[in-house]
Amino acid sequence: MAMVCTELKALLACRGTFGQLRAIHLAAANNAAAKKVKKFQIYRWNPDQPETKPYNQTYEVDLNACGPMVLDALIKIKNEIDPTLTFRRSCREGICGSCAMNIGGTNTLACISKIDTDNLDKPTKIYPLPHMYVVKDLVPDMNNFYNQYRSIQPWLQRKNETGEKKGDAQYLQSVDDRAKLDGLYECILCACCSTSCPSYWWNGDKYLGPAVLMQAYRWIIDSRDESTAARLDKLKDPFSVYRCHTIMNCTRTCPKGLNPGKAIAEIKKLLSGIAKKDAPGLETAALHSK
Repeated sequence: MAMVCTELKALLACRGTFGQLRAIHLAAANNAAAKKVKKFQIYRWNPDQPETKPYNQTYEVDLNACGPMVLDALIKIKNEIDPTLTFRRSCREGICGSCAMNIGGTNTLACISKIDTDNLDKPTKIYPLPHMYVVKDLVPDMNNFYNQYRSIQPWLQRKNETGEKKGDAQYLQSVDDRAKLDGLYECILCACCSTSCPSYWWNGDKYLGPAVLMQAYRWIIDSRDESTAARLDKLKDPFSVYRCHTIMNCTRTCPKGLNPGKAIAEIKKLLSGIAKKDAPGLETAALHSK
């Protein structure tokens, strides 16, 4: 009986020791987790306070209670720390382009930009898209950008639209012709590329910029569109296209992995006569005749 009691005491002592060790490890883990704090230096400017110059404000975010993306941190800051922080966001999955901003020196989308967890001591600097008028904080004025997009008439144009039976037949397209639009139609008009372009910084009122020119090429090259000559004529001036100096910042920064620089080069080839638009792979005029 004495031996059993001795063994029981030893077992309880071991359990106590293991319990203490477990408590120590849990405490250490909790302390480590509690210290996972990331600083964000965010550009602030309020038009309602014109006497206050733009400045950077630092916020601390506990990454253990935050999602993995920069947009998650911005939403957490706005919801829990500073409701005056202003930025655009919508889809949260890289589709709408609303949350385009300059993060760590690169134009990108906050919703698909991961928080830098490898350098917790290094603050993440966040600015609005560069060389744009600022509405407030991280919100740029997109009016000029959208007006330029409107100027290229981004829709299918047919020569005999008035005589076509609209809605009665599809504008058919061959597989090969459709493939030519890959890498063009995916643009979400976030303006990351255009606002990374020095030529656009200097001539933003006349040079259309990478994003708009890539969309212009998307409609120029579409086999269903019949206004190619008219579209190209609108670009025959010293600024609309030829301010592009192939710096390629646009291609480097595009969050969708597109190549606006290549599209601009193709437009230049069409304007110079080096290249011509291919004839449609499917002739569908008969489908739309009276």
